[in-house]
Amino acid sequence: MPVAAHAGGSTALTGICMAKAKSIYTCTECGGQAVKWQGQCPHCTAWNTLVETIAETAASGSNRFSAIAGSGKLQRLSEVEAREESCVPTGVAEFDRVLGGGLVRGAVVLIGGDPGIGKSTLMLQALCAMGGRHKVLYVSGEESAQQIALRAKRLALDASVLHQIAEINLEKIQALLQAERPAVAVIDSIQTLYSEALQSAPGSVAQVRECAAQLTRLAKSSGITIILVGHVTKEGALAGPRVLEHIVDTVLYFEGDTHSSFRLIRACKNRFGAVNELGVFAMTEKGLKGVSNPSALFLSQHAEPVAGSCVLVTQEGTRPLLVEIQALVDDAHAPSARRLGVGLEQNRLALLLAVLHRHAGIACFDQDVFVNAVGGMKIAEPAADLAVLMAIVSSLTNRPLPAKLVVFGEVGLAGEVRPVQRGQERLREAAKLGFTHALIPEANKPRQAIPGLQVIAVRRVADAVAQMRDGLGA
Repeated sequence: MPVAAHAGGSTALTGICMAKAKSIYTCTECGGQAVKWQGQCPHCTAWNTLVETIAETAASGSNRFSAIAGSGKLQRLSEVEAREESCVPTGVAEFDRVLGGGLVRGAVVLIGGDPGIGKSTLMLQALCAMGGRHKVLYVSGEESAQQIALRAKRLALDASVLHQIAEINLEKIQALLQAERPAVAVIDSIQTLYSEALQSAPGSVAQVRECAAQLTRLAKSSGITIILVGHVTKEGALAGPRVLEHIVDTVLYFEGDTHSSFRLIRACKNRFGAVNELGVFAMTEKGLKGVSNPSALFLSQHAEPVAGSCVLVTQEGTRPLLVEIQALVDDAHAPSARRLGVGLEQNRLALLLAVLHRHAGIACFDQDVFVNAVGGMKIAEPAADLAVLMAIVSSLTNRPLPAKLVVFGEVGLAGEVRPVQRGQERLREAAKLGFTHALIPEANKPRQAIPGLQVIAVRRVADAVAQMRDGLGA
């Protein structure tokens, strides 16, 4: 009998121990899981990305994404009726440009940015602009109703068309959305929500993943357009698991310096429009205002031409932008010369300097080279290569380029000037803004002359430097 009692006690004790919640470690980059903490994720090899979460049951894990795509019968692709999804304009032109024309019914949009950059302000302006035509809902998990009302009053918005609620419980938000059926709902922010099905704290990887998946399923099944506001890490990436960006339809990044009045919205994923679209805003006392001519923001106004300045025509999505590239070349006062690029890739700068030396005979090994894209613009496309080299040569020789000259073109390691995409649109934009000369690749030379614009086409870097010495047709 004592033995049986002892066995029963052991069984009961085991049951108590098994009832304890089990912890697992989830990678914030790839979403992979491990049973114990490690310094490096075994799935994506990223360092210091494993965070502790509560293990979920098999039922909750299997049902998380079951209804996102929906169920249907097997059929041939040719039998599927292909129709374009209509876009609903938000009333904010620059925001609509980045979205691809407006919001799509049942779409899920994720917008992230640094704290205080204007995410909540833009969402409030967009909802109030749409409120007269559609039913809209603002769900705030970070601010009280009084704070939202004060912001709307300060921005002189029509608050009577906007419904709002301060709530962070996922189940209550789902019930409210199903009962009210708004056309557009904003969740500010996804990191503040929590689900009662999980025991982890709001903002954890498990909570963010579960809440985003449940809201996405609700949007697809009900046709409600949901905009999720997300936090970003110190590196500038969206906080939370990478699966958060995969399940949503559109991912937008809010960029800009908080000390500057200008803001940029960039689309890095869009299932209903073009990616890499750019929206430009100016922060004013009345909120964010769209900038109709953003090229004026990135061009400096010089009283007379200065050495080291070159105007580039870059392409952001479907919009050509004119950006001033400035270069400063000075004698190096250290054993190794410095190369620094702001708004441009630094490794690309070192590559271009090597091409300039090898194929144009201009050496900068004993010179410090600093290159900057004016206005805080970040340029990733290789079309800036030729403009960077022209600015460097101009600063090194202390010879200004013509004031009404634009330059674009990719430079190869063999010294050739390669063509870039949408060259005709770039040239037309430059002519529209009053530029009279363009230095471009030979392959981008237009078949028909553009009124008011003299095009100088070159094949190699040495040809571009020779044209600069000859005055570029001036």
